[in-house]
Amino acid sequence: MRSGVRLLLLSAILAMIAGCASKPEEVLPEKTYYEQARSAMNSGNFNEAERNLESLETYYPFGRYAEQAQLDLIYARYQNLDLEGARSAADRFLRLNPQSEHADYALYMRGLASYNLDISLAGKFFPIDISERDPGEQRQAFRDFSELLSRYPNSDYAADARQRMVAIRNRLARLELHAARYYIKRQAYIAANNRARYVLENFPQTPAVEDALKILIDTYRFLDLQKAADDATALLAINYPNSDAFDKNMKYQPSTMKEEDRSLSSVVTFGLMGDE
Repeated sequence: MRSGVRLLLLSAILAMIAGCASKPEEVLPEKTYYEQARSAMNSGNFNEAERNLESLETYYPFGRYAEQAQLDLIYARYQNLDLEGARSAADRFLRLNPQSEHADYALYMRGLASYNLDISLAGKFFPIDISERDPGEQRQAFRDFSELLSRYPNSDYAADARQRMVAIRNRLARLELHAARYYIKRQAYIAANNRARYVLENFPQTPAVEDALKILIDTYRFLDLQKAADDATALLAINYPNSDAFDKNMKYQPSTMKEEDRSLSSVVTFGLMGDE
């Protein structure tokens, strides 16, 4: 008897669950979704805003608020730190609205999302040097900002995009220096020299140029190319006469960068013990 009652109750519960699960979602009016999304954004609740904007796009893809909802979704995802999602939303907006007067904003936000993708949440709390990270997203951001300036030179976002492009170039130049120093430690002087020359040729207006010239001088000396080293030293003196690479008599002082110990004992002991 009791088993029968329990089975009946269980069946009733399962039927209720199934009924709830199959109940269709209520579709709200277009204006309601939009107003709820705007209200959520104004209060800083970007998760709620995103949900309403996505519903608005789903149920009213060609409605009155469609274009603005797409723009708001870019912003809401960006504020939620969903940078990939923000970039995807910007791509979609530009694909659906290529002639929109707000295309410059979508381009700017796409670049901004890529710009910040290399700076993870961990980078905000731990001492991570972003100049040592893979620059792929930085290059994409540079392309987005460059397209913005090319297509919309008078955009309200042009000035900030231009400044970020300068910052990206500086980061890319520092990355080359980081690689050059690594090669010097490994005694790969030709590779280090190539990296330093790449900075001079591709990032001539960045602060990294001074250190690139120092690396160029040192590697030329390591390679016994004295004429090339002298030419690089003269270039450093002309462009950076107050460089700490020169003593008071303007004589170049070799860099203090240390070569990595590549002896067998150092390799076996992971560099914890020196040769005796």
